[in-house]
Amino acid sequence: MACSRLMWATRAASYLRISVPFTLRVRGFSSVLKDLKYADSHEWVKVDGISATIGITDHAQDHLGDVVYVELPEVGASMSQGSSFGAVESVKATSDIYSPVSGKVIGVNEELNSSPGLINASPYENGWIIKVEMSDKDETNKLMGSDQYSKFCEEEDAKH
Repeated sequence: MACSRLMWATRAASYLRISVPFTLRVRGFSSVLKDLKYADSHEWVKVDGISATIGITDHAQDHLGDVVYVELPEVGASMSQGSSFGAVESVKATSDIYSPVSGKVIGVNEELNSSPGLINASPYENGWIIKVEMSDKDETNKLMGSDQYSKFCEEEDAKH
């Protein structure tokens, strides 16, 4: 009952163009996209040839809450699969971001400097974090597909 009132109030506020704090918005299940690979540290990777776009998952941003700052690496920086390359700071916590693949940073999402909330609003599109030229494309075989990652998240959430 309380949930349906909250949903009604959120819709009414949207119609009236009244801002509703992010923490009061009702969210369904986190989305998991089929064409991506996922790390158990909740980063996603979209592979295009030897180029990979990396970000944090919808599940991760949902658990973090409102993102207020993103620490980005420098273009040209080298990284190894599983190593930290930056951090995401939210109203709840600061979390390291780990690279799901090895390679060299060829692009960073500079828009996150002024609009870190893009990670919350659009984790798979506008909220991407870096682009990497992969040094070993076979590393993606160690990552989870969408079904595996969905199950991983369900099991992880059940523990808490």
